[in-house]
Amino acid sequence: MIHGRKRIELTSDNILKLVTDYDIFMQFMPHRNWKLNDVCISPFPRNGTSESNPSFLIGNKNGYISFVDFGLSLSGDCFEFVARLYNLPSYHDTLLFIDKEMGLGISSDENVGKYKAEIASYKQPEENKEKHSTMIQVITRKFTQEELAWWAQYYQTLDDLRANHVYSIDKVFLNRKRFPIKDTELRFGYLYDDKWKIYRPTASKKNKWLSNVPITVIDGKENIINCDIAFVGKSKKDMIVIKKVFPCSCATQSESVACFSLDNVEFLKANSNKQILSFDSDVPGVSNSQQITKLFDFGYCNVPRKYLAEGIKDWASLGAKYGLKVIEDYLKEKQIIK
Repeated sequence: MIHGRKRIELTSDNILKLVTDYDIFMQFMPHRNWKLNDVCISPFPRNGTSESNPSFLIGNKNGYISFVDFGLSLSGDCFEFVARLYNLPSYHDTLLFIDKEMGLGISSDENVGKYKAEIASYKQPEENKEKHSTMIQVITRKFTQEELAWWAQYYQTLDDLRANHVYSIDKVFLNRKRFPIKDTELRFGYLYDDKWKIYRPTASKKNKWLSNVPITVIDGKENIINCDIAFVGKSKKDMIVIKKVFPCSCATQSESVACFSLDNVEFLKANSNKQILSFDSDVPGVSNSQQITKLFDFGYCNVPRKYLAEGIKDWASLGAKYGLKVIEDYLKEKQIIK
C-alpha cells in the first residue's frame, strides 16, 4: 500500500480553503491594533519613514476583504498586500511565501500546521463568517428606456446586454438586508454564476461598485479560446465595447495584479499567441500595466494619453465620444487588428 499526502495545487483558492483573507491580513500586518473597516496607520513607508496620520484601511465593503492606502493610492486583496509589503517578484512567489510562513503545507513542509494555533488566538469578525464573501441577492427587472439609451452610447443593444449577462436591477439585498438604492439612479447587475457585481455609474467613486465576485474571475474567457491575440481589459464595459471591433477580448475584475492568478496566466498563455494588456491611461493604470506586463511578459495597448485632457482614459469613453472607427483605426495602427 502506498502512503502519502495527496498533492494540492498551490492556488489562491486552495489557500483560502484553509485560512480566510482576514487570517492572512492578521498574519502579515506588522501591527495587530487594527479593526475591520477602521482607518489605521499604514504599514507602507512614506519617503522612507512611517506615517503619523492614519490613512490605511482593511475592509470588506467590496464583498471581500481588501486594503486601501489612501496616501499612496494603493489597493488590493490580501495577496497583493503581502506581495507589496514584502516586495515579492510574482504572484506565484506570493503564494509560496504565504504557504511557507503560515505553515499551510500545500507546497512547503516548513511550519506545517502553524496557522491553526495562530487563528485560534483571535476571533473571526462577524463580517467574515460567511465563506469569505458577502452574500448579494438581486431582484431583476426589465430594462427601462433610460437604461437602454445609456448603454446605446456604448453601442450595446438589449441582445448584447443579455449575451454579456448584464441586468437591470430592481432590488439588492446584502447579507439578506435590503441595500439602499435610489429609484432614480442607474443601476446594473453583472452576473457571474451565482455572484453579482452591482454597478451604479452615476454614484460617487466609493459607492459605484458592490461585488462578491472573486477577484480572479476573468470576464469573457470564452472569447479567447485558441486565438492569436488576447486583448485583456479591466472592465466589462471596456470589453464589450472592444468586442465590437476585436472579438478576442476579455476583462479582469480590476487593475490589480491579484487578478492574474497562476491559473489565469496559464490560461491566457495557452489560448493565445500574444497577450495585450489594456488598462486606463491615467497614472495608476499605467503603473499597474507596467508592473503586470513585466511580470508576465505581456504586451500592452492603452487608450492614447492625448485624450486624458478630455477626461477620457478608457475604451468605452473613447468609443462613446468619437465612435468605434477611432478605436478600430488605433488597433490597426498598433497591428492588433490585421
